[in-house]
Amino acid sequence: MEDGGRAHTAFVGWACTTLCLFSYAAAFSQGASLSACTDMMPRHLRVQLHSSNSNYITVHTNMSFYFPGDKVPVTVRSTRDYMGFMLQARKVSNNEIAGTFIFLPPGSKLLTCFEDGDTVTHSDKSLKRNLSFVWKAPDQPIGDIKFFISIVQSYFVYWAKIESAVVAQGGPN
Repeated sequence: MEDGGRAHTAFVGWACTTLCLFSYAAAFSQGASLSACTDMMPRHLRVQLHSSNSNYITVHTNMSFYFPGDKVPVTVRSTRDYMGFMLQARKVSNNEIAGTFIFLPPGSKLLTCFEDGDTVTHSDKSLKRNLSFVWKAPDQPIGDIKFFISIVQSYFVYWAKIESAVVAQGGPN
């Protein structure tokens, strides 16, 4: 093959690779994919997981217990900016996703992993720092819960399943 043919082939290969990577990255700039529902892990290429013990994010609520049907405020605080996130409430007993989110801050949207509105993710890649949500407990007893959040600081750096303290269910189980 002559030099012009090799250059053309190399350029076409570079262009295809660049377009594929760009479209793959752009897909996650508007939120986590449904494939992340179970393990809450980003599906980016070559990402670097950091220990959830050495993060700069906290997820908490001012309630130590809740009753079925209660609305629970959830706050995510950070000392650094981040671009993406996925937030869920899970039963302590079996790790199943539970409840629905009924209040979301700007730059976020509902995701349906198993039931409508059971997960929240980012809706754009604008920088975020402190966010407030409201989670609604199911009307039937489900037991104690924890909130979990995965944070994407950049395309290559993330923290997975940072957890809140247990929020105990009050009343009859």
